[in-house]
Amino acid sequence: MFSAEHSTERGQVAGVQRFSLHDGPGIRTTVFLKGCPLRCRWCHNPESQRRAAEVFYLAELCCHCGSCRQACDQPAGPGEGFDREICTDVAASAAACSSGALQLAGREWTVDEILHVVLKDAAYYRASGGGVTLSGGEPLLQVPFTSALLAAARQTGIHTCLDTCGAVPWENFAAVLPLVDLFLFDYKETDPQLHEELTGQDNRLPLANLARLCEAGARVRLRCPLVPGINDRPDHFAGIARLFRAYPTLAGIELLPFHNYGAARYERLGMDDPLPGMPSATPEDLAGWRADLRSRGVPTLGPPA
Repeated sequence: MFSAEHSTERGQVAGVQRFSLHDGPGIRTTVFLKGCPLRCRWCHNPESQRRAAEVFYLAELCCHCGSCRQACDQPAGPGEGFDREICTDVAASAAACSSGALQLAGREWTVDEILHVVLKDAAYYRASGGGVTLSGGEPLLQVPFTSALLAAARQTGIHTCLDTCGAVPWENFAAVLPLVDLFLFDYKETDPQLHEELTGQDNRLPLANLARLCEAGARVRLRCPLVPGINDRPDHFAGIARLFRAYPTLAGIELLPFHNYGAARYERLGMDDPLPGMPSATPEDLAGWRADLRSRGVPTLGPPA
């Protein structure tokens, strides 16, 4: 089926989602790898930011039985529930939880295990022009695993996409360049200082990598997350238009309207939500953004308004 040399490579994976419709062309299986160099304020997959395994704690399901504490060799008195401050083994705690209050967010997978899931939907990929997408987090922080998984998918004839924030060394891109059919490249903010304020790093490295990818002949789709009142500004739209003109080989501009589905995930991970109370973008927001870019000569892809 595929080369045995790839099958035992291991990576930290936050989750695998089948029948994805917005992570590249056609019906896809999206593999979310853990670890990201950025901390975007609008991130809706916070469980993919850190490399280590974590747990979602659903306090409303906790029966305070103390099993999670015992699994971590911690004292458990009557009525005591999960405390992530003292937990020493989140995997053991999650496995010991019988109420469903603890759900493991991330574990090691082998390439063989991932391909077993991916290949279940091969017929749908063929019918729709879909395939597998590696996302995250940032998949290029786990280059050995990412390369092996892409190579294995290629050997089975499956179309490959890689979703990237671009904030990694060029050598990481070079390692996977021959294995990726389509790069989904995030363009988050035009102003370098605002980019740093919003994500933790400025945009010089992503822009340099985007230029090198296009020069290398890679197929690249630009994806633009847009958050009302934060980066939906005329100067940012002008920056998107400049990139569209600078790289005529781009395989489209895709708009990603902000949604607040990540708010509950932050709470369940014990993290502060960087945008508390921020409402999701509306269809009217998306229509206005598309109209602005259209006026600048930029056609857009993206989810339905």
